[in-house]
Amino acid sequence: MAKQKIIELNGVYKEYDGTLAVENVNLYVRKGEFITFLGPSGCGKTTTLRMIAGFELPTAGQILLNGKDITHLPPHKRPVNTVFQRYALFPHLNVYENIAYGLKLKKLKVTYEDTLGNQIERIENYTKEEIDEKVKKALKMVDLEDFEKRSVTTLSGGQQQRIAIARAIVNEPEILLLDEPLGALDLKMRKDMQLELKEMHKKLGITFIYVTHDQEEALTMSDTVVVMKDGKIQQIGTPQDIYNEPINSFVADFIGESNIFSGTMVGEKKVRFINKVFDCVDDFEKNEKVDVVVRPEDVKIVKEEKGMVGGVISSCIFKGVHYQMTMMVGRSEVVIQSTKGYDVGEKVFIQIAPQDIHIMKKEFVSNVYDGYITKNNTVCFADGEFACDVTQLYEGSSLDEDGYLLLKSGEKIDLSGVDVKVEVGLKDIEIIDNDEDGNACGSIISIVYKGDHYQVIIRTDEDEEDFVCDTEYTWNEQDRVSVRIPKEKIRLTLKQEAKR
Repeated sequence: MAKQKIIELNGVYKEYDGTLAVENVNLYVRKGEFITFLGPSGCGKTTTLRMIAGFELPTAGQILLNGKDITHLPPHKRPVNTVFQRYALFPHLNVYENIAYGLKLKKLKVTYEDTLGNQIERIENYTKEEIDEKVKKALKMVDLEDFEKRSVTTLSGGQQQRIAIARAIVNEPEILLLDEPLGALDLKMRKDMQLELKEMHKKLGITFIYVTHDQEEALTMSDTVVVMKDGKIQQIGTPQDIYNEPINSFVADFIGESNIFSGTMVGEKKVRFINKVFDCVDDFEKNEKVDVVVRPEDVKIVKEEKGMVGGVISSCIFKGVHYQMTMMVGRSEVVIQSTKGYDVGEKVFIQIAPQDIHIMKKEFVSNVYDGYITKNNTVCFADGEFACDVTQLYEGSSLDEDGYLLLKSGEKIDLSGVDVKVEVGLKDIEIIDNDEDGNACGSIISIVYKGDHYQVIIRTDEDEEDFVCDTEYTWNEQDRVSVRIPKEKIRLTLKQEAKR
């Protein structure tokens, strides 16, 4: 039987000075669940938590608690307590007084029956005995019995964190909100506290809503993970679902380490990336551009006769339980995790099982390629050589009369052979109907009408790289064409530092 929903957010928005911090958030939290909001700084996770707590009011939308609307209910009337990153303990009070502080202020509605049988309601405080009992119970829950008289300033960070939790749970809230509570702890203590918090959640049986930017915390502790980006929910699922079946490249990149390649579907359950066609288990339209995600632990180094593609090891780092290596396949990097290390410069061959290749719909805003700078300060990518502005690679740089790049400091560097990421907008590519006037040649393999323009895919001859172009002009599939890109429309980013 499914647990009841304790919190629901329906179409929640939060706007600050015309900027949306949270956009159309829809989710529910089950009673007794440990749910984590995960995402980078500024993604809206803390704002969402503060709206649940009542510290912020939504610009639009509705928040329900056990089916009742609490959108505008003040914080002190919600059965919710919050633990903050800095704990907010009172340094002038000892442990007992910190935990008991809220209980001493709390008012209770008590019903009595008089001698005539009439019901009489009175507002009362907890008695000293009741407070003692609750404080001791809370201290036992966080394994800090006999700490009542200690000054909080003498406690370690982990102990202070547990006192902050004890102060929150002593009020017996239905929901405990935790806003990056482990952020101030060192790495070892943080790992220990992750396990302690998970165990505490089991003991208490109440609902935990947790905020973090730490992927390991989210995967270690949570029943459910909510991944956020730019105020929007990207994916909701169990830690296993989020890790194994990311919904898009952002989630794949943010949750654990991933190889994310630009690929093209070339047939039924067949995808081309790193210059090789692989079998996969996902099916998309033929010639559709896709993102391909492969976890480093799923790339297997095998003997040459079993290998699907070969490459050269460019780096090898021992990580304790495995080696992390980077293999270069042409200009593409493949990150590999293996219990056996290989020497830099060694030729190896890899195999990737179909079920370990995750295909996702590409959110197309631009073409991205691996490229390198030539001795003439042009850039080679996608079977072509293009004029470009290399000074964008280093802020404030310029070219001297011999073609060397001069940095702001006056240092001179040679960019020849430097690897770069190349980005070109869909509308920045000109299609030409002959080979001579363009920089790269190929054939049109796909034309899709998008309502007010055509989206054309041109595949190059040699390496079968694709240019995706938005154009107002009509073309035919199989037309032989070339492409030209204005110098100022080619955006470059360094993949490696130039030698100095």
